[in-house]
Amino acid sequence: MINFSKNQKGYVVLMVTFFAMLIMLSLAVSMSFLVVNAKKNITNSIKSTQSYYAAEAGVEDALVRLKKNPALTTLTYQITVNGATTTVNIPSTVGASKNITSQADNGGMKKKVQVISSIDNGASTSFYYGVEVGAGGLSMSGGTEVVGNVFSDGNISGSGTIDNNVVVSGNGHSISGVTVKGNTLAYSCLSGATINGNLIYVTGGTHTCTVKGTTTSQPTEIVEQPMPIPQSQITDWEEAAVGSGNILYNGNYSLSGVGTGSLLGPGIINGSVTLGNSTVLTTGPVEITGNLSIGGSAKLIMKGVVYVKGNIILTNSGQIDMDNSFGSSGGIIIADGIISTGGSGIFKSTGQAGSYILVISNNNSATAITVANSSSTGAAFYTTVGTLYLSGGISLMEATGYAVNMTGGAKIQYSSGLVNVYFTSGPGGRWKVISWQEY
Repeated sequence: MINFSKNQKGYVVLMVTFFAMLIMLSLAVSMSFLVVNAKKNITNSIKSTQSYYAAEAGVEDALVRLKKNPALTTLTYQITVNGATTTVNIPSTVGASKNITSQADNGGMKKKVQVISSIDNGASTSFYYGVEVGAGGLSMSGGTEVVGNVFSDGNISGSGTIDNNVVVSGNGHSISGVTVKGNTLAYSCLSGATINGNLIYVTGGTHTCTVKGTTTSQPTEIVEQPMPIPQSQITDWEEAAVGSGNILYNGNYSLSGVGTGSLLGPGIINGSVTLGNSTVLTTGPVEITGNLSIGGSAKLIMKGVVYVKGNIILTNSGQIDMDNSFGSSGGIIIADGIISTGGSGIFKSTGQAGSYILVISNNNSATAITVANSSSTGAAFYTTVGTLYLSGGISLMEATGYAVNMTGGAKIQYSSGLVNVYFTSGPGGRWKVISWQEY
């Protein structure tokens, strides 16, 4: 019994020792995991911080490039900052703003910084800008006027007045009928046009217009200016509106009495949308498969991209507003059909510096976008293949179109536009950072 008792005590001591060692081993393993995780977290934190500063360095680099070349157009490039790869995107100027983005990747730790740089019209001038017109050209009649510069890839004709300088690019294109108070650069300047400043034409072209300054020639073709927004970018915006294709509302949606509605996407309204009698609909990102009609002081508030596969018609003070959450950034509304603001329709930004609504029509008609008797100062209008038709007393932030037709006393007093080295006077400003944020 004495021997059995001794053996039992030895067994107990052995078991206690085993469990003590097991506990100590568990503590050691746990401490090792904690140390490894802490080290990993510290490493990731350092990499994340380095990635953020690399993204900021990319933005700083973009701003320096923009300062050296204010007319800089779309540019995407990469730089390496302390081992982190940074991709910088400088987009085209739309609505007097550039939304510059910089994304850095440091060993899988990614940070993205966005800066909105806008034209500061109140500052000392470092560049000048003007209306940009595509190959469809500019037509002016009925006492129309452009207060500023014009760059056109097509013919300029009619009987209006352009207050500053004009550039008509491409061999074979001409200017006729209009009065230019500044200088003109064109392949041909035809009878009926009056140039108060100097004329430079391309060798082989015709110069039968009236020139009050000097007339000289150059042997080289005037290089065309590409439209600022590529179709691939517009397609990306359209896809962002649809998202995964969720149906927000199936059928025609109508608010005609006093009331409000909300259809937040991304997703699809599978029909037309009609708003009237001071009603309010908040929606977006959204695709509307039919038409969008707003009248009777009704209002649509955008929460994201709005893509309308039909027409957009604003009548009787119908209004499209950007939600305040956009801050100083821009909003996008696109139509495959026509866009009309005929009945005092209004597009309204958030009111913050750098904010605007980019209004795009993919329609190829002579009235792809009609702006008449509208005070949509918070909107930039853009046609991809159709005509931007301007009539009545209007004041626009920016007017860019494949073709532009001005009539009925229309007067463009725009606050932004194409920045070009040919423009040496007229509306101008310099780039100013409006907002700087990580997202």
